[in-house]
This record gives sequence, structure tokens and C-alpha cells, in this order.
Amino acid sequence: MSTRQDFASFTAYTPPPDAPPEAGTQSKSKRPWFPPHQSSNFVQSVAGPSTSTYGGSSYQAGAVPTFGNSMGGGAGAVEEQMGVNEWETRFGWRVDIEAAAAYLGGPITALLLLILETQNDFVRFHAYQSALLLTPLLLLRGLLGLLRFPTFFTFISTMSIIVSALYMAIPNFRDANGAGLSRFQVPYIGIFAERWLNEE
Repeated sequence: MSTRQDFASFTAYTPPPDAPPEAGTQSKSKRPWFPPHQSSNFVQSVAGPSTSTYGGSSYQAGAVPTFGNSMGGGAGAVEEQMGVNEWETRFGWRVDIEAAAAYLGGPITALLLLILETQNDFVRFHAYQSALLLTPLLLLRGLLGLLRFPTFFTFISTMSIIVSALYMAIPNFRDANGAGLSRFQVPYIGIFAERWLNEE
């Protein structure tokens, strides 16, 4: 005859085995960076307690906006069930800094981010887009230098690299902080970056 181990527990209170864990008993994990106005209880496990009657923190209360629930609609229900956080990176670095670094360091930092950053699609998208935008500009600059074009043309090509890197880095730094990780796509190049990201 087999008996269960917890059949005759005489403790003052034992929670049922299928009950979700209490909020106070969960261990605090390393909190990823969030913008200062965001709530730290955005990421919850599937069986975790909800923070409001609608199944999640409200945007008005300062939580990170989610999609796919009764408050927002959209297609983020899968991420919400899996406990995925769009603000989390592999190393715990800030999303806005990684996205801006993809442009400021040129194709080298873009390649490093594509190799090392495996969790955050926002950063990977901008790394792809940076590589597709800045690599041809750098190759053109090198070709102009090798073929001994006049200094005016090499200066213009150098300035186009600097201006395009800054033009992409600054808005992406701001978008990660204020616009909820909206992706700014360069015409034609952004389509390829989005396609490559979706094919991963």
C-alpha cells in the first residue's frame, strides 16, 4: 500500500501543492534595467500572482506597458505567459545604450552585439541595421582613400559616416527610453534587418 508523504501533515498551515507561490516567498532575482518610471514587477512567472484585477500592472500605475491583455490588446500574450521581458538583455545592460552602441561603434560593435546579445530583439535589430547601413559607407570611404580621390570627396564620405551613425544612435537611445522600444527603420535597410531578425 502506497501512501503520500504529506497526507497527515500536522503543521499549523500547509498550502495546497498546486497553489501558486506567495509573493513574499519568491526569491528576488537580479533586476534588469528599466526606465525610472517603470515598475519592477513587470516580469512574472506563469503561475505568479497578478498585481491587479485585470491580470497585470496597469500602465497608469507605472508598469511597463504590455500587449495582449484586457487593458491593451495586441500580440504579446505569448511573451506574458513565458515571463519574457523585452527590456532584459543577456548581460543586464541598458537596452538604450546597447542600441546606440550598435551605431556608434560601427560594424565592429554591431557584429559583437549580434554574437553576444542573444536575448533582446530590439538590440539585435539595431545591430543588423547598423551593419547594413555603416559597412557600405566604410567600404566606400576606404575605396575613395585607396583610389586617391580629392580630399573633398573623402571628407564628405567621412562626414556621411559620422552623421548617419549619430542620426541613428540618438533617436534609438530616446526611443528605448520614451517610445516603448519602437523600432526606427531606415528605408530598404530596415526591411532586411527585420526579415533577418524574424528568420533567426
